Amino acid sequence: MVPKNHDGEAVALTPLTVATHRGSGLVAGDRLEAAMKVLVTTTGKSLDSPVDPRFGRAELFAVVETETNRLDIVTNDEARGALQGAGIQAAELAARLGVQVVLTGHCGPKAFAALQAAGIQVVAGAEGTVAQAIEALFSGKLQPTTSPDVRGHWA
Repeated sequence: MVPKNHDGEAVALTPLTVATHRGSGLVAGDRLEAAMKVLVTTTGKSLDSPVDPRFGRAELFAVVETETNRLDIVTNDEARGALQGAGIQAAELAARLGVQVVLTGHCGPKAFAALQAAGIQVVAGAEGTVAQAIEALFSGKLQPTTSPDVRGHWA
């Protein structure tokens, strides 16, 4: 399935190469780069939309390029409809989108492992709007996590 933005247009994807993503992840205490792609789980189509507390079954992904402030809204339909493995499918989409950081309310163990394998840093505990979550990340109020913060649904 080809990811689409909120207008139904196909989104150009960065090829998934683990080597490209390795080493670009943040570690707790690292400074954030001025130019990066940040994925925020959301229920709406703007920076003022609420953060979706779920990662794998989030309705939409807001992908923000921090250098240009470009915002793309990408649907997460394939993962949302999955009987199992929603977090893994959502993580694969995040990797194909070329993001360096995922901001979400919660992240389960399988999604967390898949994101880490792709070199994508996970920041759980995001709340408020998409803009507020990004601001909390860059101000240091939100820090990268070193483990999933919820149990798997199929454990």
